[in-house]
Amino acid sequence: MNPIRVLVVDDSVVIRRLVTDVLAAETDIEVVGTAVNGRAALDKVDLLGPDLVTMDIEMPEMNGIEAVRALRAAGSRIPIIMFSTLTEQGAAATLDALAAGATDYVTKPANVGSVTRSIGQVRDALVPRIRSLVTAARPAAAAVPRGEAPASSPAPTGPAARTGTSPYRLLVVGSSTGGPEALHALFGALPPLRVPVAVVQHMPPVFTAQLAARLDRTTAWTVVEAQDGQTLRPGVVAVAPGDQHLEVVSSAGTLTARLHEGPPENYCRPAVDVLFRSAAAAVGQGTLGVVLTGMGRDGALGATAIHERGGSVLVQDQATSVVWGMPGAVVEAGRAEQVLPLAAIAPELRRRLDRTAATVTPGRGLTAGAAR
Repeated sequence: MNPIRVLVVDDSVVIRRLVTDVLAAETDIEVVGTAVNGRAALDKVDLLGPDLVTMDIEMPEMNGIEAVRALRAAGSRIPIIMFSTLTEQGAAATLDALAAGATDYVTKPANVGSVTRSIGQVRDALVPRIRSLVTAARPAAAAVPRGEAPASSPAPTGPAARTGTSPYRLLVVGSSTGGPEALHALFGALPPLRVPVAVVQHMPPVFTAQLAARLDRTTAWTVVEAQDGQTLRPGVVAVAPGDQHLEVVSSAGTLTARLHEGPPENYCRPAVDVLFRSAAAAVGQGTLGVVLTGMGRDGALGATAIHERGGSVLVQDQATSVVWGMPGAVVEAGRAEQVLPLAAIAPELRRRLDRTAATVTPGRGLTAGAAR
């Protein structure tokens, strides 16, 4: 297969050199050019036809977000990975870039102490994403634009049927690459229902707080970053904080959040498997799980735990996923009860949850276990 052709866009000479050196060490990746701002990047994309672009956010003349918007407005579907700073402002800008059409992001090295560690951090974060995103994009053959449903979505081989009959008591959702926009689409289309929700999105600290705040502003749900000991309430979405696992604990019929810094699973903390396993233990057949777009296999073991306790797991289909790693792993394990286009997941969740619970007024005013 031809090497992956990458365009590196950053106004910092140091970062351009760092990224170029990291990628040059990979035999299957070729840096075909660099650009110092978004405007130059647009010209280079047209001239060089790269397979993927790494894009800084803050740049003179045209910043990264403006460049992403321009590329998408011109019809380009090239994968774009944003380079972000690990700050509140950087997190907000990154979410703006994802909303504008960026595919994924990595954070710039900060306080790592040496060039060698900086190189290692960038390599570990960037290279797997490049390979995964380009592999996902190459066979796309213009089949179905992301976000649109195919005429029919094939069912998985040997799908797992729900074995439980009790009402659902908890909705748990896991996502990674492409997840922020998938979560926005899901909760934007789903009215608050009489069921608590817990979410794991693979993101670092600060970013998860910004994600929760944005979902809270832009959907009808109350969305908060989870706090240890928080009561999980109907109509409220609790998002796992970056670098902390989120578990659900049941006591005397009340569901609460437990946060901890246990070992990463699937190289992730928070991990979807941790949340799903705890939900299965706490709620059993009352658990309804959803696995959205994401790289890797996180969620497959947790989906197995939910299934074995009689709960249900739905997954996003390949055509509408940015990367079909996590949902595909659940299908491969035979634990997906349904495989659905992203736009079809909210109606299906509402159908299932409306069986046993009426729609409620959005939970504005509910915080960690108490009313404001």
